[in-house]
Amino acid sequence: MDLHDVTERAVATGPVCDACLGRLVADRSFGLTNAERGKAMRVSFALATDDPYEPPTPEDCWVCEGECTRFEQFAERALAAMEGWEFRTYQVGTRVSPLLEENERFLREDAGLPEDAGEQLKSEFNREVGKRIGAATDAELDLERPDVLALIDLSTDDIDLQVNSAFVYGRYRKLERDIPQTKWPCSECGVSGMKRGQPCEACEGTGYRYGTSVEQLTAPVVLEAMNGEEAVFHGAGREDVDALMLDQGRPFVIEVKNPRRRLVDAASLEASINEFAEGRAEVEGLRLATHDMVERVKELDAEKTYRATVEFSDPVDDEAFQTALDDLRGATLEQRTPHRVDHRRADIVRTRTVYDIEGELEDDYHAVVELRGEGGLYVKELISSDDGRTDPSLAGLLGVDAEVTALDVLRVEGEDEPFERPEFFRDDASA
Repeated sequence: MDLHDVTERAVATGPVCDACLGRLVADRSFGLTNAERGKAMRVSFALATDDPYEPPTPEDCWVCEGECTRFEQFAERALAAMEGWEFRTYQVGTRVSPLLEENERFLREDAGLPEDAGEQLKSEFNREVGKRIGAATDAELDLERPDVLALIDLSTDDIDLQVNSAFVYGRYRKLERDIPQTKWPCSECGVSGMKRGQPCEACEGTGYRYGTSVEQLTAPVVLEAMNGEEAVFHGAGREDVDALMLDQGRPFVIEVKNPRRRLVDAASLEASINEFAEGRAEVEGLRLATHDMVERVKELDAEKTYRATVEFSDPVDDEAFQTALDDLRGATLEQRTPHRVDHRRADIVRTRTVYDIEGELEDDYHAVVELRGEGGLYVKELISSDDGRTDPSLAGLLGVDAEVTALDVLRVEGEDEPFERPEFFRDDASA
């Protein structure tokens, strides 16, 4: 159907504003607003029919009921709602009332157009309000996951500002033993710190099994720097509570919900965390990440390098020790879920590979072993056999009991390092 026929049918339905008229054929031309497009259609129709050009008052439009005159007003209200929130990307969403949706449908039917012709009112609102916000803030439009989303509800005349989380990626080192990665709630009192009206003896009234965690040594600093409401710690796996995490550290992401600040100074944030942790943990390589980094970190199937201090129940000679290490080097193990974790993990058999292993006896009863293994390898059980639940094992090959008395994670490595560094994550406070 040509534009002349569309215009004739549409204007015959009653007062239709230029924006609603132009929206009917928005998919046929580019570079104009719908209001400009509708005006051109009306002028062309008037010239072709020798009728006077008499555009209706926009507020009298029966289709949008004057809403198309309020783009500037909604943009100003959205900008007011965004005050106090730092953002670099944004999006606008619009809820159109059932009445206006029905009016649009009737107009297309009366104009002889299919229901999906042109552009929908909500799409025009998103674009027109959005471009005004962009011009006022220099922020970029992001249709996937923006920093902020201004949601316009034409039914209630409200604007709801939704603020998406910010994510900080880095690597941490844990420099003291008996510190878990995340908060460990007390199983006796359920975090309350109280039991039968008295301070819980198991956790000394703290509500947590351990006095602190890597999460508690890092996340509060990020939360304060970004002025958010809550911080959640996500790690790329975790080491045992009694193990150190050394060398390059373990990847992690801290998610900050409803952050008012995003343009943080990476170097200052690192320094603040390391000062706050007081030598118990430290971080490096902080940078702003995107939301998909959480899953990438959590799913990172990284190989790890460990150093274990081992104690034997009986004397071990060096030749037998080195032969056992040779047998384990490159071996694929069958590991049934260890006794120490079978209360919280499914009792299944996993296969894991020892990529490399070296060791040295300190005396007949003690050794230091360094090994590199597949992600998910239970190292303590590789040494002890866990009553035969890991096969082969160092203890099984030597025919003596063996126990890991100290374990250090030296490296956590993966083929795809899960981080990004957008240019707007500040390197210094003056950026």
